[in-house]
Amino acid sequence: MEPKPESKEMDQKWPAKQKIWSLGDYYDELAATGLVLSARPEKAAADQTVRQLTYDSREVTDGALFVCKGAHFMPAYLSSAIEKGSIAYVSESEYEEGGSVPALLVSDIRKAMALLANRFYGEAWRELKLIGITGTKGKSTTTYYVKQIIDRWMEATGRPASAILSGIDVYDGVVFEESHLTTPEALMLHRHFRNAVDNGIEYMSMEVSSQALKYERTLGVDFAAGCYLNIALDHISPIEHPDFNDYLAAKLVLMKQCRVACVNLDDSYGEMAAQAVPADARLVSFGSSGTPKLLAADIRREGEETVFRVLTEAADQPAEKEYRLTMPGLFNVENALAAIAICRSLEVPEEHIYEGLYHARVSGRMETYWGASSGTLVIVDYAHNQLSFQRLFESTAQEYSDRKIVAIFGCPGKKALGRRQELAEVAAQYAHKIYITEEDAGEEAVIDISREIASYIEPTGTAWEIIEDRGEAIRQAIAEADAKTVILLTGKGRETRQKRGTEYIDCPSDVDYVLEYLT
Repeated sequence: MEPKPESKEMDQKWPAKQKIWSLGDYYDELAATGLVLSARPEKAAADQTVRQLTYDSREVTDGALFVCKGAHFMPAYLSSAIEKGSIAYVSESEYEEGGSVPALLVSDIRKAMALLANRFYGEAWRELKLIGITGTKGKSTTTYYVKQIIDRWMEATGRPASAILSGIDVYDGVVFEESHLTTPEALMLHRHFRNAVDNGIEYMSMEVSSQALKYERTLGVDFAAGCYLNIALDHISPIEHPDFNDYLAAKLVLMKQCRVACVNLDDSYGEMAAQAVPADARLVSFGSSGTPKLLAADIRREGEETVFRVLTEAADQPAEKEYRLTMPGLFNVENALAAIAICRSLEVPEEHIYEGLYHARVSGRMETYWGASSGTLVIVDYAHNQLSFQRLFESTAQEYSDRKIVAIFGCPGKKALGRRQELAEVAAQYAHKIYITEEDAGEEAVIDISREIASYIEPTGTAWEIIEDRGEAIRQAIAEADAKTVILLTGKGRETRQKRGTEYIDCPSDVDYVLEYLT
């Protein structure tokens, strides 16, 4: 993404261009859906104006409607919010700390947040052409491909660059910052919509995670185009999805929220995704085999470029078109084909689709760095689950068959627990040596996660080493490499924060470390 002006502080107060609603209006909004269990007191303060909607007690100002949510919520946060001027709170439970402040008690706080945010920010999404992309692998790359295609169109027609919400970073016309969540919580999500609209932005591309869909962060939002990429076993844990069926069901929700649904029929569950598309929505299928509406054919490497043709029988589309990608990775053809399907469905001119894909780059995705004297190659990539690992290692082994692979990775704390075995086994299949290190361990100890990963590598006979300090792991791997080595450094890309405990701590990015140690 092109550099944007320095971010301005996000304003959680009532947006100036929207109508101001009273506390009673918000009560009516929730009551109409049957979410309200009780209101205490029922009538008092109904006429008070709500000028801020937030769940962060540190940001509360006068007139705030405070939302009590999250596994780490503490009643002390509510006390702080009231001291700073909150006029009421919404919660699934009543708290003594709320005192005499009006309370709206609801049966589902996540659904309530989506409805409240939609009302507070004036249904801003209706003024955007919103593009939602879901999948186990490729969401970020496809989202950036779409953005870069649309931005070339916007630039050519003198319009503002499009907005993006991704697992890498966020741009909405006001905010340009690194992401914490793939898809923000509903309150933040609708604020991004409002920021984009108020800054004259017409298009927004966003990743839509299974967690966002399961917990209804996008409830009521209609996407101009939605895309199903793929699914593989991932995000199975006590705090995410209890099993694969729950994970799949969440992914398919997006298909019911879009006017045009683009579906990858190469995926094992692509047909199921296509069947989930409502009758009043348009289905655009794509793939590299069978009879999808957009078929990728003759996929090949020409020098440093990936070349492929797209065949279609649609009367309003070119019958055959050749595209070129300069971003490494043969697997990116799937992401590019998805972007073509999306952009054609939005009637983006063909020349901008071609140029956008040809010049496309994704920060932290398949970034290659060479040691000038050592000849060592380092590839930095966000790959962090079984499917993305499999494709990255396969592609690397194919494209750099004369080099031995060294892997550096870790796993996050308290989520996607299956990755510890899955990533270990994929890496061990291809790697000469594996360095296990910190990767957003959160509330777990890095050494405990690392030892569990190592326990799955050990039976394979592949060499491994635990170095908890990520920078030191990268330094040592580069120091031990030679001209016949390709290092796959995965999971963090250009992220500049590590999750330790419940906080995100500033740190150098993987790219920063590589640039320092490779020279």
